[in-house]
Amino acid sequence: MLLTPKGFIEMNMFEEILDNCNDAVNAVDINGNIIFANEISAHYAKSTKEDMIGRKITDFYPRAVLLTVLESHEPLLDKRIHDVFGKRYVVDSYPIFRDGEFLGAYSVFNGLDEIDELNRKIKYLQMQVKLIKPEENISGVVDMGSIKNVFKQAKKIVGSLGGPRHSIITGESGTGKTMLATLIYNYAKRIGVIGKNAPFIEVNCAQFVNPDIAAMEIFGSVEGAFTGSKKKSGLFEQANGGILFLDEAHTIENYQNLLLKAIESGKVRRIGDTKEISSNVIIIAASTRNLDEVFLPELYQRLAQYEMHLPSLNERPKEEKEMLFSHFVKKYEQAVWESHKVVYHVKFTDEAKEALLSAVYPRNIRQFRDVINFSIDAAAPLIEDIGFQSEITTIVGMEHIPFNSLGGDTVKNNKNKKETKNINIDEYIEELRKQGLGARKISGMLEKEGINMPYYKISYILKKKGLN
Repeated sequence: MLLTPKGFIEMNMFEEILDNCNDAVNAVDINGNIIFANEISAHYAKSTKEDMIGRKITDFYPRAVLLTVLESHEPLLDKRIHDVFGKRYVVDSYPIFRDGEFLGAYSVFNGLDEIDELNRKIKYLQMQVKLIKPEENISGVVDMGSIKNVFKQAKKIVGSLGGPRHSIITGESGTGKTMLATLIYNYAKRIGVIGKNAPFIEVNCAQFVNPDIAAMEIFGSVEGAFTGSKKKSGLFEQANGGILFLDEAHTIENYQNLLLKAIESGKVRRIGDTKEISSNVIIIAASTRNLDEVFLPELYQRLAQYEMHLPSLNERPKEEKEMLFSHFVKKYEQAVWESHKVVYHVKFTDEAKEALLSAVYPRNIRQFRDVINFSIDAAAPLIEDIGFQSEITTIVGMEHIPFNSLGGDTVKNNKNKKETKNINIDEYIEELRKQGLGARKISGMLEKEGINMPYYKISYILKKKGLN
């Protein structure tokens, strides 16, 4: 029995399906003549399907795995073929039998370059997730200075002899409220206050623009409670036995009474239901606002059994910033090791480190972390340039810092100084540079004029003008 192209593909539908799949497909008869090739295979071979049909497979794939299968009549899986017309492939090849008669073979394969590229993208995304993932335990990183007492107080929330308490965390966006809540959660598990598999349910209350949807998400609902509602468990039920973290809690004014009742009774009632469900939940409410001015007095009193405030990054001492700086650099190095098994050393020049520590970060720790990561990214080699190196070092300099990402006005008037003269800042900096002054001295001269501009900003301006 001969295997013909018509016999192999009896319906045009099958050919269309194979042409639109992501893998290349070839089929040959017992003599190695191509009886089918899809569009991807023709693309790899730099040919067309019509030109390939009837010709030897070796005309297009000299080291075709199909040749081995034609001899052995056995499948050959996950075979890697290198450097065929400059490409590398991973191939699965199978014999074709009909009624016990051997008729040929077919292969399904893909370019390793595409697979490698996909793996690189996956590893990059995995590394980015590691870099921005909230810390599970940062007490050893920032247990000092302005927030040392905050962390000590945080442990008392769940570790006091009187039992766990609800709490409030306030602070500007990016100061570490989620990290602090995560610390409390992990500490509670470590000391046995909650189980090792206890849930930590986080919800951003600001995402709810409709109070009915908000109530349904947090407290659950029964079918028919209101138009479109379905039977659904709420976040209180999902957090039972663990911690419910209400971020941006100042936006829940529409359902404060329901929240208060759940806290006081230890029970929740799904929207539209008459049945109450027991709920053993520790609530942590976080906000950028003063909740005493937003919440009902009774609700605030129940939640604020412990109230903690996280200072902004700009309010924290330089030593604390340096600890955070070192932590984020080490975290980047560790992420590279976990993703690529490369021992990675990141070193900042003194000038670059000083610039990062002195900059203003309106979005606080989160922005500080992102700017550090971006600076390392800018200085780091590409994955394809690493080759087989098992250990590399990257030097991060001023040219790698994304100054445009830093917050605050580039120039701020210092009201404690004399009135600022009506001068063109850029022209003045350029003039002082032509006089031989460096960035630090120019910064000092500007300060005398009542203008507070850090030297690293001046370095950036000079670099853009080609005067550095």
